[in-house]
Amino acid sequence: MRKLFTDIILMAALGGLLGCQTQPNSDMIELNDNWTFRQAGKGTWLDARVPGTVHTDLMRHNKIPDPYFRMQEKEVQWVDKTDWEYSCRFQVAEEFLEFDAVTLECLGLDTYADVYLNDKLVILADNFFVGWEKEVKKHLKPGENHLRIFFHSPITIGLQALAKHKYGLPATNDQSERGGLGDKLVSVFLRKPGYHFGWDWGPRLVTSGIYRPIRLQGWNKARLTDVYFHQDSLTDIKAQLSARCEVESLVDHEALIEIFQGDTLLAMQEVAMLEGKNKFHIPLEIYDPQLWWTHDLGKPHLYNLTARLSYQRKPINALTRKIGLRTIKIVQTPDKKGSSFYFELNGKPIFAKGANYIPNDMFIPRVGPEKYQNLIRSTVDANMNMLRIWGGGFYENDIFYDLCNEAGVLVWQDFMFACSMYPGDPEFLRNVEEEAVYNVKRLRNHPCMAIWCGNNEIDVAWSQYNEFMGWGWKQQYTMDQRRVIWNTYDTIFHKLLPTVVGAHHPGMFYWPSSPFNIPGKHANSHTPNGDIHYWGVWHAEHPFSAYYENIGRFMSEYGFQSFPELKTVKTYALPEDWNIESPVMAAHQRSGIGNLRIRSYMQQHYRVPKDFAQFLYVGQLLQAEGIKMAIEAHRASMPYCMGSLYWQINDVWPVASWSGMDYYQRWKAMHYFIKKAFERTITAALVKDGKVRISVISDELGAREGELRLRLYDFAGKKLWKKDTVIQMPENSALAALELPIAEMCDLATAKKVFLQVDLYVGRQRVFRNPVYLTNAKDLELPQQVQIEKRVLPSDEGYLIRLSANQLVKNVFLDFGDEVEGFFTDNYFDLLPGEMVHIVFRPEKKGVELKAEDLQVLSLGDTVQGVIQ
Repeated sequence: MRKLFTDIILMAALGGLLGCQTQPNSDMIELNDNWTFRQAGKGTWLDARVPGTVHTDLMRHNKIPDPYFRMQEKEVQWVDKTDWEYSCRFQVAEEFLEFDAVTLECLGLDTYADVYLNDKLVILADNFFVGWEKEVKKHLKPGENHLRIFFHSPITIGLQALAKHKYGLPATNDQSERGGLGDKLVSVFLRKPGYHFGWDWGPRLVTSGIYRPIRLQGWNKARLTDVYFHQDSLTDIKAQLSARCEVESLVDHEALIEIFQGDTLLAMQEVAMLEGKNKFHIPLEIYDPQLWWTHDLGKPHLYNLTARLSYQRKPINALTRKIGLRTIKIVQTPDKKGSSFYFELNGKPIFAKGANYIPNDMFIPRVGPEKYQNLIRSTVDANMNMLRIWGGGFYENDIFYDLCNEAGVLVWQDFMFACSMYPGDPEFLRNVEEEAVYNVKRLRNHPCMAIWCGNNEIDVAWSQYNEFMGWGWKQQYTMDQRRVIWNTYDTIFHKLLPTVVGAHHPGMFYWPSSPFNIPGKHANSHTPNGDIHYWGVWHAEHPFSAYYENIGRFMSEYGFQSFPELKTVKTYALPEDWNIESPVMAAHQRSGIGNLRIRSYMQQHYRVPKDFAQFLYVGQLLQAEGIKMAIEAHRASMPYCMGSLYWQINDVWPVASWSGMDYYQRWKAMHYFIKKAFERTITAALVKDGKVRISVISDELGAREGELRLRLYDFAGKKLWKKDTVIQMPENSALAALELPIAEMCDLATAKKVFLQVDLYVGRQRVFRNPVYLTNAKDLELPQQVQIEKRVLPSDEGYLIRLSANQLVKNVFLDFGDEVEGFFTDNYFDLLPGEMVHIVFRPEKKGVELKAEDLQVLSLGDTVQGVIQ
């Protein structure tokens, strides 16, 4: 028995899961149909879906309720304390057994599973994050065969490991009490996604099941099990690579390995195979290389390269990889304040614009290609160039990385450790090492991969080198226990993982933890090195303006919550639940302070509506304005700060959270605001201390001359003041362009009735428009009787919407009602007086007929009638 290091590529028919292509002179039997399942040792066998989970199979058979609805999550907590078994009967033809070898490949078992083939134990699985393989030809027979998988309760396994360890370990987000375990935190002892045990944005649903495909692979003589195209050097003239091939052979023999780009032979090498595992490095060159770029800098060009293995000049199998030619590194150059921290792609410094990413569902097999495609499309549409795969989820399916490769989006990849300390026994460390090797090798060919990071927030949470920092973890233990716990941490994150990366992904940057300062010191909100997670806004109730005062070299986490829109709330709550303090709304808010924290911030910035739907809408505006200010602050600090990844882009279930898109991938106001805040050239305005400070930020790789045109208007569109300023915009940096006293433009009473229109022109082209308000939204005297003209016209993309108004309409929210799902190219925007805007609406379903009277319009001015005093 051994971990599976084999070719893993995308098969569209498998719904975006990991798959493999059939190779010449080999054959495959897919084992994803005809499954049944039951509670182990009792009950009726019921049909099961593979890939799938116990929970989703039970839901299909109405054995458990939907845990996403209301508070039904608590009714399914018994599932993880039970053993389950899955059974599949399948046919094997006699010809299939003529292959020299047949391997059983289980690409994803969740998590502690005994695999029996015709009643012979062939695999003992103990890690969610790896695939498993076993040579099984001797156990197969012509005709009907039987595969059975016994899944042990992960909770039972975890409790046994906790008892053996003698004392518990920190796991801040393990919702053990919700799961009926009291204070027994078992998640840290299991190599299983941490978010399954709960998080401050997700439920506790500890799954079991077959979450990726299972197959039998027949092969003769030898087979390529892996190929890594390592880039040795890259110039404008040529790229020099080495194809690092791994071959499993059944006998000693001579063979030929050839490397192709399409039909073009790039390299070939005669090799001498020995029985067992073999490794070969085959040099090759690509002339006039086309580079892989992020989408904002160029084209993400990809090459299809194939390694083919032949015996006696007959091909016996091949592996194909899509690769990109690029150089990427993190630049840490000492300066007067500390040390830089930025990504350099093909020799060009880039400001990383993006978000943190969590799994798309608690039940991973439910996420198909369409959801992945829409997420990456939304990433690109919002002008992002990086996503961080956070360490409490799982190493994503290949389709995620394939889409990032194609779209030109970089990936910050955490290893799967987050907000916990872990045991250090030899068996656990062995498991971690094999997991790391498996996933580094699986992902290393993807050009989107930009960094490997050891964990999420553990370095700063424990804070070994400062007794007065951290989350209060270390103080709970004796000094001897502390030494053991920290030694384990040091072993995993400063020795084991960087060694694996260095050995199997040479040249790729490894970062021990996020955030991380320098060895011997821990990150804080003012650290002039490394990356920062700043949570003073939200957790410490700092004002939004604090985003300008807490800036690091790379902002890898920060965030603010909002509720999803009412359409989403209706999927999990009944009308009687529509109050943010109701038990159901509280159950769909996993940050204990969350709902009231939103209200508290809202009271500072807006008039708080009594109407529930309007409260949700204003909450989204609150989140959007806060994160927009954060992004502007980070970008205005270029090149000191060179990265801004907010928390978080997506959700695992319908919930109030920090996400920019809800569980159903409906864009919140924040995602629309981020789209504009991440444009290549923007203006940012900070209103503070009676002044307006305007910065101009440009990601362009070249200096330009521009002009700022400032116009002060009242809400009816009357121009009250103007100023034009010629500026010199530096290359890929920020400029503090203007600082204006508000008194120069208007008095304090007038400030409540006007907006400052900031337009940036390059030549005759307006490249950015930014309406700026001189006081808090709650103090604005917004027009109440506004005439909005709206037209809805069929177009090639769906419907073209034209809007205009005689007065300002602030934060226009457009909707066609609950029955019509679709996407607006812009929303939550300010409709300026006398301005005509054009927006495209793309209905989800074809053939939908829409008219102007179907279009619902909500604005901030509509919410000020019924407010909480």
